[in-house]
Amino acid sequence: MHAIAHGIDIVEVSRIAELRGEHGRRFMDRCFTADEQRYCLERRRGDEHLAGRFAAKEAVLKALGLGLRGGILWTDIEVRPDEEGAPRVALHGRAAELARERGIGSWLLSISHTSTQATASAIGLSAG
Repeated sequence: MHAIAHGIDIVEVSRIAELRGEHGRRFMDRCFTADEQRYCLERRRGDEHLAGRFAAKEAVLKALGLGLRGGILWTDIEVRPDEEGAPRVALHGRAAELARERGIGSWLLSISHTSTQATASAIGLSAG
C-alpha cells in the first residue's frame, strides 16, 4: 500500500456558523449526511466539528484531483468515526467511482480544530 494522492484544507469555523444561520437545513442537508449532522451537533462545539468535516471533504476532493464537479455531491464524501472515535472516509456515488478509477482503496484522514479554524489532511492509499 502506498500513497497515491494527498489533499489538505482549512476552514474558518465562523463561516460554517454563518452558512448554518443563513441557510439552515438546506445548507446542512446539502453538505452533510444525517449521521454527520447528528454526530457534530451532539457535541458541545458543533460548528467546530462541522468545519472539520467540511475541511475533510475539501481535502478528499483535492486528493481526487478536482473540486465539486463531475457529478460529485458533498454527501458523496462522508466522515464517520471508527470504533475508537478516529475519523474515517466513506465514499459514495461518483466520489467512490472516481477513487476506484484512480486506484485509491483506502484513506488516511486527520482533522484538527480550534474555536476559529478547522483543518484536515486526506491521503489516498493504493488499493493493493
